[in-house]
Amino acid sequence: MDITNIQYPDQSFDVIYCSHVLEHVDDDKQAMREFFRVLKNSGWAILLVPFTSEKTYEDPSIIEPAKRLKAFGQEDHVRRYGSDYVDRLREAGFIVKVTNVNDLVNGDEAVRMGLTPASGEIYYYCTKSLSGLTRRCT
Repeated sequence: MDITNIQYPDQSFDVIYCSHVLEHVDDDKQAMREFFRVLKNSGWAILLVPFTSEKTYEDPSIIEPAKRLKAFGQEDHVRRYGSDYVDRLREAGFIVKVTNVNDLVNGDEAVRMGLTPASGEIYYYCTKSLSGLTRRCT
């Protein structure tokens, strides 16, 4: 499915989990808006991307695989994300809590979702409302 044009009605999903996809999508901001649109008001989303830059860098004129490898670290990437990633999520409408795996889930649930504490990653817990933040992340 094209995540820039999700073929589901508004507020279709309780949870959206997207791991290391957005760096491959030409219009990631549109994809984020689509995730926001199809997420239920009471739902939550985890949208993971690799962080390989201080600030997000993209150049749509770079289309050759070898040049993408040099610019973005992988032949099929179209950008490098930086600390401003959270701003992109907020621009799409999300309320974002910067957190870690222990704030989200524990034990087997974390392993099942691939959110292990050993990964040491920061996660962006996205909701459409403040009540969504307090329900899951305290």
